[in-house]
Amino acid sequence: MSMAQVCCDSAAAAVAAAVAGPEAEARARARAERRRRAGEAGRWKHAAAAAAVAPGSAEAVAATRKRRVDAGELLVARKHGAASVAGRRREMEDAVSVREAFVAPSAAVDEGRPAVGSGRCDFYGVFDGHGCSHVAEACRDRMHDLLAEELSTGGDGAALPREPAAWTEAMERCFARMDAEVASAGGRAAATASASCRCDAHKRDHVGSTAVVAVVEERRVVVAHCGDSRAVLCRGGGGAAPVPLSSDHKPDRPDEQERIESAGGRVIFWEGARVLGVLAMSRAIGDGYLKPYVSSVPEVTVTDLVEDDECLILASDGLWDVVSNEAACEVARACLRRGREKWCAEAAALLTKLALARRSADNVSVVVVDLRRKNH
Repeated sequence: MSMAQVCCDSAAAAVAAAVAGPEAEARARARAERRRRAGEAGRWKHAAAAAAVAPGSAEAVAATRKRRVDAGELLVARKHGAASVAGRRREMEDAVSVREAFVAPSAAVDEGRPAVGSGRCDFYGVFDGHGCSHVAEACRDRMHDLLAEELSTGGDGAALPREPAAWTEAMERCFARMDAEVASAGGRAAATASASCRCDAHKRDHVGSTAVVAVVEERRVVVAHCGDSRAVLCRGGGGAAPVPLSSDHKPDRPDEQERIESAGGRVIFWEGARVLGVLAMSRAIGDGYLKPYVSSVPEVTVTDLVEDDECLILASDGLWDVVSNEAACEVARACLRRGREKWCAEAAALLTKLALARRSADNVSVVVVDLRRKNH
């Protein structure tokens, strides 16, 4: 019996409440049938209205977009699950963001022209704060809005075609704007108003957060990250190895150490490699007092999805400090094999339990996203 199976069986009692009995399942099927019928009625209604609008007009474009939404092309939920625990820390400084269909299709789709990577986009993010929680919370509340603006306007009023290079530029501008917001007077005021912020006003520049963001399209996934939170793609097909979609920004990573030293900083080893002996990561949102040595520029990967892809795992370093990529994917696959509807949520919960069982000393946040095409 594998470690993942042991974890699944031992946590069965914890997730039993999420497993519906026959009566609850019957009610759920009835609700799903009512939603389906309502969707059918809405689709025909909007199709009839759109037929009366002149093709190519602004009204026709708007009607086409609305019809696509009502038909479910943009709002059919992709299975996902998230779990976040404080663990052995006194404060919870992680934040998780899940935003389905957070951006409209590109202009090319609305006008009937083909576009690379156009269509539905779902946003998932894990933010691991340090010093306080308010920067991670600001990223949770604002990052998807900033990215949607960049994708909609391209920064110069023109819609992006969503090519890989355009994705990289959009992510870099998004992260830069987020970094500027938390450093601004408005960002400091928001931190003061935050109920969870307990840091002193003169130490707001000493607060930051890692960020790992994934945008999942129908046929590819775009990941941007700064810091040591991580994204891993679980690929099936005969026990294929997990595909890392990010590389941790540690100060002793050779290229990161060279960048820091070129800017005039130093990497000092004190309970591990640290920027100026302080921060254990070399990139983050915030941390104004350590710039330019700590950068907010993300690394971006654009990965085409294949038939055997199973799920995407995003997590803070509270998981990755004690659980390998391979072990995390094994736990997720074990939950997938059980065939339950909420297997993503079960996998996320089990991964947090496994991290705590292995004595992770940090907050642990996990997001699991189902990438199997047959389910969408």
